[in-house]
Amino acid sequence: MFFIIGAAPGRKNLNFHQMVICPECGGYGRYQVYMTYMSLTLFFIPVIKWKKEYFVQMSCCNALYRLNPEAGSAIAWGEEVEIQPKDLKYIRGGVRKGSWKHCDNCGYTTEEDFDFCPKCGKYTMHKESK
Repeated sequence: MFFIIGAAPGRKNLNFHQMVICPECGGYGRYQVYMTYMSLTLFFIPVIKWKKEYFVQMSCCNALYRLNPEAGSAIAWGEEVEIQPKDLKYIRGGVRKGSWKHCDNCGYTTEEDFDFCPKCGKYTMHKESK
């Protein structure tokens, strides 16, 4: 008889939705929360998980934050949690510089990510480089 045992890293996306204004790029986005861990596998089935860490990635600019372990654990258990700025520690990424949108109809220019012009309401916004 033989056993197939191993240790492997893993990642699990957590079901969490909270809309926010991104502190890095200023765009409107949502938190995407995931957990990383190490696991002991027996016949390719995870048996024990350790070294759990929780991260938040912004949907707008991909800024990455480390999440407070208490808040991350509560989210993993399915509890209703509102992530506060004090729960996040900035790691990397984020700022989208060098692009803006211009309205062909009225000429309005902005760095915000709009499809419809906030000034005239037409669907004429397109991206340009600075």
